[in-house]
Amino acid sequence: MPASSELALGGLLAAGHGSPILLFLVATGGNVLGSVANFYAGMFAARFAGRRWFLSERQLEAASGWFERRGSWLLLFAWLPVAGDPLTVVAGMLRVPFFKFLVLVTIGKAARYGVLVAGFGWFQA
Repeated sequence: MPASSELALGGLLAAGHGSPILLFLVATGGNVLGSVANFYAGMFAARFAGRRWFLSERQLEAASGWFERRGSWLLLFAWLPVAGDPLTVVAGMLRVPFFKFLVLVTIGKAARYGVLVAGFGWFQA
């Protein structure tokens, strides 16, 4: 099932409201800003490492090593409806370099909305 952002963008495109490029930029920018908020929430949550009810320091270090070797590229999939938000929170917890985070998340989210906008253009042609 599409997320609400796809439904809203699709509805606006189908109704012919607004420039497709502007709609693409707004949808992408808004989604990236939401991921940045998740990133900083993850940085804040990392303060609780080592508490009994949270991750231990050792678990956080192990996850950090795994994420740096393999996982940071997963941020290209931050657009996925169920898995995307947790990926961005974990990236913040593990202190992924912000520029790397921003570039990967932006590429993934821009590709998502680019496909949607192009698809509507193709169907309307």
